[in-house]
Amino acid sequence: MARRPKRSDNGGPPLDDYKGPPWGKGDPYIFFAWQAAYAKAWKAPSRDVMLMRMEKAERLGLTYEEYTLEILERGRHLQPKDTDSIAAIKVARKRRRIGRLG
Repeated sequence: MARRPKRSDNGGPPLDDYKGPPWGKGDPYIFFAWQAAYAKAWKAPSRDVMLMRMEKAERLGLTYEEYTLEILERGRHLQPKDTDSIAAIKVARKRRRIGRLG
């Protein structure tokens, strides 16, 4: 006879039953290299840098995360004259928002 699920069970796979390493079946070196790179890229900047980015992002109509991601991905700080890039970021934001709803 099948066991009756707990009241809080969402029907998903068990999360705590995995006994293996955090990198799964892949190469541990690549796992730790990516983990370190992610931590370095998203390390909190100084307070002044963060406030400056927030102000610039607000003026451009972007979120802090969108503005910072543009710096990290492309290595450039957006300016008001970069209307095409800003518009593309805003369109992608709408697509992500709609994707979550559907």
